[in-house]
Amino acid sequence: MEGGESSAQIIKNAPSVLKADIWTHYGFYELKGKNELDKSHAVCKVCHTKIKYLGGNTTNWRNHLSRFHCEKLTPATKKTADPAQRRIDETLSTFPPNSEKAKKITQSVAAFIAKDLRPYSVVENAGFRHLLKTLEPRYKLPSRSHFTENVIPALYNGTKAQVMASMIQAKRVAITCDAWTSVATESYLTVTAHYISEDWQFLSHVLQTRAVYESHTGAHVAELLSRVVEEWQLSDKDVVLVTDNASNMIAAAEFGKFPHVKCFAHTLNLASQRALKVATLSRLLGRVRRISTFFHRSTTANHYLKEKQKCLGLKNHKLITDVATRWNSAYDMVERFLEQQPAICATLLSPEVRKGQSDLCTLNETDVSNAEDAVSALKPMKDATTLMSEESNPTVSLIAPINAQLFQDMTGTIGDSPMIHAIKNAIKTDLLKRYNSEAEKKILHTASALDPRFKGLPFLTVEERLEVYRGVTEEAASLEVISPCFM
Repeated sequence: MEGGESSAQIIKNAPSVLKADIWTHYGFYELKGKNELDKSHAVCKVCHTKIKYLGGNTTNWRNHLSRFHCEKLTPATKKTADPAQRRIDETLSTFPPNSEKAKKITQSVAAFIAKDLRPYSVVENAGFRHLLKTLEPRYKLPSRSHFTENVIPALYNGTKAQVMASMIQAKRVAITCDAWTSVATESYLTVTAHYISEDWQFLSHVLQTRAVYESHTGAHVAELLSRVVEEWQLSDKDVVLVTDNASNMIAAAEFGKFPHVKCFAHTLNLASQRALKVATLSRLLGRVRRISTFFHRSTTANHYLKEKQKCLGLKNHKLITDVATRWNSAYDMVERFLEQQPAICATLLSPEVRKGQSDLCTLNETDVSNAEDAVSALKPMKDATTLMSEESNPTVSLIAPINAQLFQDMTGTIGDSPMIHAIKNAIKTDLLKRYNSEAEKKILHTASALDPRFKGLPFLTVEERLEVYRGVTEEAASLEVISPCFM
């Protein structure tokens, strides 16, 4: 780059064959004594600086304008009008769709959609596109249809192949079948496989979630399960079916000839729900629920409750309102009420709180006594439910010992109050209907015998224990065991 010459020299416009927009700001001097242009240097029309002319390369000229005359750079000037140059710029500014970097980002977007259950339309959202542009400006996000027709199906097929390769090594597989309804009141059936891998890892995979438009009859569910078993090549895996206690699921196991185990958590819920329907307890729950709901809706009552908790040295806990589908929420509601009863009574005596709520009152002494009895009687069921929910991988070996303990806990004693007696009787009556077939008992007792925690089978009689051990020994003897020295 050379300094400007005398402004007396006239800068001639570039020939018309030079069409790039940059020539708006550059031209040439004439050769001295000749009627032709000196194309060895281009000359800036603003400051008369001479810049070597290297054919079609205009980078230095653009840099000069950007550095010294940025006000001259209009959007049109910033872009090159040369098609060849434009293609080069575009190539440098975006990743090719088939580049490793672009593929990796696209796969990550697909994983985001699949793992977080996002709708395909997320790739069209302005905020999401802005995020990707900020993180990697050179990445061009594919269209929604590209994800729906190519990327997600490829991800599914790849994942399915990996899962099948893993499951094919398993000798036995348990499948759980859950029927559920979405917020949009659409019915679905989800099938999940559980098995032990070659390296003794407990693995679970959702094999299918499909919309069910037909009636959920046992025969129809059995047909769907048979298709899943066939599709995932599980026919030789000694499949065991685990479902809730619904009659159609029990029928599905019979139609499909699957060995069947009923979900223990669901069994606990059914027995506990039956106890909640005991007339005295049901009325008590209604009264506690009304008080709890009032505090949830009244900011004034909540404020005074916190003040009373502080004065009485009680924990700053909110009251709980039960949910119909979870029996233990009713237990938690009553337990929390008893914990906060002094603060609740003191709050409800405040004129500011009772304003317009003259018919709202706390529990009387009989109600409180019944509430305490209810919590006491339901405590074993609460503990069992908590144990099952806290186990990351609850196994069938837990069912028999816990069930036996619950039978013992729900057996009436001479000192039981009418409330406790009614609750225990309701629960025990319901539990007696579960796990009483010989096939179910064999599965449960064998599993417990093989679990180091319960192998002594203390919940069985001596005769029952010996029978279980005999069956385990015979089955072990029938297995084909390859000696390590021949492996």
